[in-house]
Amino acid sequence: MKAGTAIVCSVADQGVAALTNILVLVAAARLSTAADFARFSAVYLVFTVLLGVFGAYTGQPLVLRRGGSDEIRGACRSAVAFTLLAAAGLGAPLAAVCLALPGATARALLMLGLVLPVVLGQDTMRYAFSTLHLPHLALAGDLLRLACVLGALAVQPHGAPAARLVAAWGLSALPALLLSAVLLHRRVAGTPLRLMVLLRRGHLGRRFVVEFGVGNATSQLSVLGLGAVGNPLVVGALRGATTLFGPLNVLFTSATGFGPPLLGRLASERRRVRATATLAAVLAATAAAWATALALLSDGIGRRLLGDTWPTASALLPATGSQYVAMAVGTCGLLALRMLDPRTTLSIQVVFSLAAVAFLTGGYVLGGVPGAAWGLCLGSVCKAVATWTRVARLRRRTMAERPPVSANAVRSGF
Repeated sequence: MKAGTAIVCSVADQGVAALTNILVLVAAARLSTAADFARFSAVYLVFTVLLGVFGAYTGQPLVLRRGGSDEIRGACRSAVAFTLLAAAGLGAPLAAVCLALPGATARALLMLGLVLPVVLGQDTMRYAFSTLHLPHLALAGDLLRLACVLGALAVQPHGAPAARLVAAWGLSALPALLLSAVLLHRRVAGTPLRLMVLLRRGHLGRRFVVEFGVGNATSQLSVLGLGAVGNPLVVGALRGATTLFGPLNVLFTSATGFGPPLLGRLASERRRVRATATLAAVLAATAAAWATALALLSDGIGRRLLGDTWPTASALLPATGSQYVAMAVGTCGLLALRMLDPRTTLSIQVVFSLAAVAFLTGGYVLGGVPGAAWGLCLGSVCKAVATWTRVARLRRRTMAERPPVSANAVRSGF
């Protein structure tokens, strides 16, 4: 497949996957009461964290694999088999424990445990197709999943409990899983299955899980914690507000995924940093425009999007919109750091992820749910400032370490 076509299919697949997550939450919000949507959102947050962990442990190392054709195909087969076994090993105890617990949230988590191998296995196959340079097959599977999940949720009655919605959402991924399994089997059949490689001490997935944990899962788990010890509606409110900014997440992920190879074509380090700064300004302006458009939505349109969750979610739009503007700047700052010195990003992720949790908790204590949203915004602002401050320091250090250019060299053209 040509490089241009592969990039288009990869971006489209990422967009379809993100759109599926957005529409699932929108459909659940329209079908549920505010309390049931809070439960569904809590369970979906658990799934999101697990999805990120499995992606970091198996998916990201897989796409970095190098070697012969048989070795790569065997790695794809092993990664998918490992994910299915690990997801079943995690989902079965989760379902067993929740079966003995009372409450609607426990029933929803029970359903998540049962469908976990289906949803995580289908996602790992996307990484496998990408590794095999077959992104169009990943796109085909995600398009089928999108159609099936929308169809499954469309036939659910209004007021359906969270457990039923989780089951419908999870089982709707089964056709895409089976299609992807058939397509993948044709390419990897007969290759060796090496599961123990994924459990070795030097496996890259361990490092990637740590980076994911400090960079992404910390804030989501803190939201869950606030919902558990404080007001459960905080989960639904914050989740509903961030759902509306889903398209921006696609842009941010595309920038970090496709930015380095594209920016790497520029001739000098100075031009690459300038281009990244320009990208930051463009993404920040896009986020501001998107937030403004959402703020101007009428209550009728808002309720059609998020149902009973709209009133609480709409009150958070100023804070969440400001947060996404800061996230655009911070994302591009991290992108610049990866090109200058990739070893500097982990410390920033650790420090400011923990700071975001502190700001979130402090904001909730001082101002309730709106305060929590502004706390997340403050954390993103501090992270953005820190990333670009580090970029400026690295640029100054790089310039200082360069040897001076002599007058004779200038005259001779070197």
